Parts: sequence; C-alpha cells; structure tokens
Amino acid sequence: MRGLEELAMKPLVISPEAAVPVEEVVGRSGVSSWLVDCHGLLYDIGLIVPAALFVAYLASQVRRSFSKVRYGSSYIMMAYYGLIWIVSVLNLTWCILQAWQCTPTKEFSWNLLSLCTKSGMLFLEVSLISFLLQGNQAGDLEALTRTFVVSGVIVAVDVLLKAVYVFGFGVPMFLDGVGPSNHVKWGLWIVHKLLLAAVYVLIFIHVPLKVERDATWYPPRTNLAQPAFRNYICVMFSINALSLFSCLLMENGAGFGYWLLSLVTLCYHSLYLPFLYITFLADFFREEDMRLENVYYSEMKDAGFFDADWD
Repeated sequence: MRGLEELAMKPLVISPEAAVPVEEVVGRSGVSSWLVDCHGLLYDIGLIVPAALFVAYLASQVRRSFSKVRYGSSYIMMAYYGLIWIVSVLNLTWCILQAWQCTPTKEFSWNLLSLCTKSGMLFLEVSLISFLLQGNQAGDLEALTRTFVVSGVIVAVDVLLKAVYVFGFGVPMFLDGVGPSNHVKWGLWIVHKLLLAAVYVLIFIHVPLKVERDATWYPPRTNLAQPAFRNYICVMFSINALSLFSCLLMENGAGFGYWLLSLVTLCYHSLYLPFLYITFLADFFREEDMRLENVYYSEMKDAGFFDADWD
C-alpha cells in the first residue's frame, strides 16, 4: 500500500490528484506550463477535447435549436437549453484553465471558477431531479418555477458552505495537489457525494412504486420509467458512488484513490453534459421537427396542394 501511495504522489500524466507542486510551476510560462506542467498532457486533452467538441456542436445547431425552443410550447425546455449553454461554456473554461490551480497567484481565481462551474453542474442535477419527480402534478410554468426555487435554495446553501470553507477557512476543496492529510476537505466531499448517491438510490426505488400506484402520474416526455431516464439515474448514481469511494480511500490514505478520483473527474466533466443533452433535450428537438412537419403538411393540405392526388 505504501508503494501505491508513493507512486500516486509522483507527477503522472493522467492523475489530477498527482499534480505538480506549485513551487515547481512558478516561473514557467507558455504552452508547456499551460498544458503539461500541472496535470499532464493526456489528462488535459481528455478534459478539453470532449468539452470543446460539445460546445462546437451546440454552436453548430444554435440557429435551429433556438428557433425550435423559441416557438415551442415548453418553458422548461427553453430554460434547460439556456442552462446547458451557460454551464457548457463554464465547464470548457474550467477544463482549459487547469494550470491555474498549480499557480499560486491564480489560486483565488481558480477557486472562484471551480465554485461557479461545479455549482452550475450541481444545479442541473438537482433541478432535473426535482422536475422529473413532479411529473404531471403541475403545469409547465408552475413546474419550472417550483423546480428552480427548490433547486436554487439547495444549490445556494451548497455554494455558501463551500465558499465559507474555501475562502473563509482556507480549505483547498478545489485544489487537486492535496494529499490525504487534509481530512476536512475529504470529509466535506464524502458528505456531499453521500447525499447525492442516496438521492439517486431513493429515486430509483421510488419510481417503480409511483408508476405502479398511478400510471398516469408521469407525462410521456418525462416518464421516469422509460429506459433512457432510468439509465440516467443509474449512471449518475454510479458516478457519485465511485466518487464517494475514491474520497473514502483518500481520507484513509490509500494511493488508489488518486487514480479513481482522477478517472471520475475526467468522465464527469467531459461526458456529463453531452449525456444530459442526449437523454433529455435531443428527443425534444426531434419531436419539434415532427410537429413542424405535421403543421406544414396540414397547411399545405388546407391550401389544396394534395387535391390532385385524390383525383
């Protein structure tokens, strides 16, 4: 076990927790310091490329998507499309500026950027859970208002606690080059990941019972019994469970925790937003395409374009 710990503390190219100490980065500049010195080339590429590709995809579809969202009938989809844009840009910035956490003069800026990015992603998680659990019990605008109020309160409390610990008590919650000796940091992350994992377990248990009790409770677009949504719950539980396990390993000084936490961080920041888009928004845009086609067909039929076919 001691050998694993010594290996994990060395500057490896795929482990964010094995980041180069800040004193070795001071004085360096240019592309080498930005892309290689802190975490390693492979780790940074694994973060930046998927995040950049997803933002590029959103940009390539922005005209079509904006028109569909604008003329659609769902305030909820409009809100989540805007949220995904904001969080995606924040996440890409976070991925590109990884070297900030290895630069002493950028520590405050890195903590602030990390707090905003992780809070934005947490808001997406919490708001989706809140909205999906409401089902058919509220109208579109009412569900959106209730969801954002509940999610906003939860995320605001989370942001306040993290800000107090990071900026008030100096706990390095967002600095990767922190070993297992900082028990406060790992204790806070253990509580955070434990609560999220428990919520996903409760949802997974609650959904089949609710569907069986009232099959009309879930609207078709937000039917949690559908495989895609159940897969989303399972994937998010797995991510939080693995993150919880890695934090427990770090709390107990196990070197394998560095590797596992780096892998979870890489997967979450590079794949979560595309996964969320495919699960919840892609179907909405496809449905809008079909709806517009039906509208155009009806208008052409009313105008008599297809009368010759009947003759």
